[in-house]
Amino acid sequence: MKKIKCPKCNNYITFDASNYADGQVLVFDCPDCHKQFKIRIGKDRLRDKDRAVDLQEQKEEAEYGYIIVVENVFSYKQIFPLHLGDNLIGRANLGTEVDIPIETSDPSMDRRHCYINVSKDKRGELVYMLRDNGSVVGTFLMNDILGPKDRIRLSDGDVITLGATSIILRSQPDE
Repeated sequence: MKKIKCPKCNNYITFDASNYADGQVLVFDCPDCHKQFKIRIGKDRLRDKDRAVDLQEQKEEAEYGYIIVVENVFSYKQIFPLHLGDNLIGRANLGTEVDIPIETSDPSMDRRHCYINVSKDKRGELVYMLRDNGSVVGTFLMNDILGPKDRIRLSDGDVITLGATSIILRSQPDE
């Protein structure tokens, strides 16, 4: 069985992919929103076994740290490397430009939810600062909500909550 996500309402539809040949185009009608959409059957861009390799590569490339996304048990683990400067975090959506597009079905996460700024201090050590981007439900650091003008310094292992989705900051790659 294979799950696909409706591009309009993000609900999952399951079907048996073994009944179809690679390259075949299937048309689906979402039972919830009645959106009609097409998919092409073929090799996944990122299979589970490849995903583990890709996650390890992302950790190794993350010289400025990375974040781990923890939505719930139904979604796969996501890791995003951080870069110097502002890292805009938000829900992945076509047409929305963000640095860290989190694939989630969480409607309470904004498309452009918050920023993590990575900079170096005078001693050359990395400094992580969190700020909300005017999100509807707010950004929480260790269960405390950030105010509209708050700039909070982050440490390794801090848990940030965006809607129903939590992310964990890792400032150093795992040894």
